[in-house]
Amino acid sequence: MDYWFNRVDPPQTSALPIANAGYPFIAAAAFCTFVFALLEIASLAILGLIATFFITYFFRDPERFVPAPEQAVVSPADGRVVKAEVVDQNPFIEGRCLKIGIFMSIFNVHVNRIPYSGIIENTIYRPGKFVSANKEAASAQNEQQAIILETEDRQKIGFVQIAGLVARRIICRVQPGDSVIRGERFGMICFGSRLDVYLPADASANVTRGDRVKAGQSIIGYLA
Repeated sequence: MDYWFNRVDPPQTSALPIANAGYPFIAAAAFCTFVFALLEIASLAILGLIATFFITYFFRDPERFVPAPEQAVVSPADGRVVKAEVVDQNPFIEGRCLKIGIFMSIFNVHVNRIPYSGIIENTIYRPGKFVSANKEAASAQNEQQAIILETEDRQKIGFVQIAGLVARRIICRVQPGDSVIRGERFGMICFGSRLDVYLPADASANVTRGDRVKAGQSIIGYLA
């Protein structure tokens, strides 16, 4: 299918753009590497250097061009689709809905993006466990940050950042009342995790289980 793409963020000025949340981790790893090198502990210095490069890679924040079709819902995360089906109940949107779950491994870009334009109606934080995020139990049991969005035509969309087995830090930068644009950055989860999206039951899925998606770029569904 042919369609236009929009740029929603300013052009990147770096050859290797890094998410702001990553700089403290990168600096800490680089500092430890420097100390080990000064102490001439070669094995630890090499491990520190590898860790510094990996952390830099993990916090990469590439530019994305967002599909323009008006009713398109884009993926809020990079990763693999682990669920795409209508469910009868959910904790965030009243009634039946189309649930799409996306698992992010430690090798995926972890910057999260808004799936659809609208107004943030509510944000809900829930403490919880750290079950492996590729398991369905993570949706109900794990620590999570839910965002409820209302579209211009008053449809409700929920998208939920879920901590995983390794991930222990959820970053969410939107607040109730914020006006947001499809594809713009809104946060990230550090080191492996999951994003669940709840769409109205009459929305149509554009992905199936096992599909690979990219945040802000892959269309995961269409609103009716």
